[in-house]
Amino acid sequence: MKGMALSQRFYREWGEPMIEQLFSGEREHLAAGLVGEGSICFGYDDEISRDHDWGPAFCLWLDRDTYSRIGKDLSRAYRDLPGQFEGHSVLRMDAPPLQRVGVFEISGFYQRFTGLDHPPRSHSEWRRIPETYLSVATNGRVFDDPAGDFTRYRDHLLNYYPEDIRRKKIAARCMSVGQAGQYNYERSLRRGETVAAQLARSRFLEATASLVYLLNRKYTPFYKWLHKGLRELPLGGGEIAGLLERLCGSPDRKDIPVIEEICSILLGEMRSQFLTDAPGDFLFTHGPAVQQGIVDPAIRCLPVTED
Repeated sequence: MKGMALSQRFYREWGEPMIEQLFSGEREHLAAGLVGEGSICFGYDDEISRDHDWGPAFCLWLDRDTYSRIGKDLSRAYRDLPGQFEGHSVLRMDAPPLQRVGVFEISGFYQRFTGLDHPPRSHSEWRRIPETYLSVATNGRVFDDPAGDFTRYRDHLLNYYPEDIRRKKIAARCMSVGQAGQYNYERSLRRGETVAAQLARSRFLEATASLVYLLNRKYTPFYKWLHKGLRELPLGGGEIAGLLERLCGSPDRKDIPVIEEICSILLGEMRSQFLTDAPGDFLFTHGPAVQQGIVDPAIRCLPVTED
C-alpha cells in the first residue's frame, strides 16, 4: 500500500466532507493534495518507511486573504479529523516548526523551500534555491485546486530552470565527473590510496546522477532517493543506474571501464542536446564548452566549477 493513495482516500472520505460542511463558502479558494518532505510525497515509501513519519494525511493550501479569514479555524477542524484511517494512524505533523501537513498559506508553503514569497524570477533567485528543495516543492500530487493558484505556482517551478542556469549546472557537473571519475579515481588506485579512491568514486557517483537529472530536466532529490529516482528517468537514467550499481563494491581498477562507459553515455546525450561540440571524451574539457553556450554574461563569466 502506498501512502499517497491512502492519503487521497483519507481526504475524500474525511477532509472533503469537513470542508463542505464547515467551509462551503470558501471551497473555491482551497487547494488540497500532498506535496513536500517524506518518502510518501515522492512515492518511494515501503514497509520500512512505516516506522516513523508515515500515515494518511494531506495539505490544504489557501491564498493569503482566505488564510487570514479562516486559516486558524480550518487548522482546528483539520486537527479534529479522526486519528485512525483504514487501520493506520493519521500523520500528525500538522503544527510548526516541523509542519508537513495541514493548513498552509500558498506563498508561505513555497517560501519554506525557496526562501522567496514569490516564484523565482531572476537567474540570481533561481541559483540561490537548493536543488533538493525544488525537488521537494514539486513532488507529490494535487487532489483539488478549483482556483488554480497553487498549481500556477507549482507549474512555474515544474517548468524547470531557465536554460542558462541548467547549462551552468551541467558545466559544473562535467568538471566533477571528469575530475573525480576519469582522472583522480584511477590515479588514487595507482598510489594505493584507497580512501582517496573511495572519495573520488563517491563524488563521481553523485555528480553523475545529478548530471542525468539535469539532462532530463528533473530536479535532483535528497541523496537517499538519488539512485531510486534515477531509474525512472527516460534519458539514460535506467542504464546509468545499473552501471552505478556495478561501482559500489571495493575500489578496483575494473571500475575504470565502467566509468568510461558511463561518461560516454553522458557525453552522447549532451551532444544530442547540442550542449557541447568540444572534441574528446574527457568530460572535464566539456565543462567550459557547455558554459560558453550561456547567454547571460553574468552567469557565463562565473567559474566553471561553480553551479
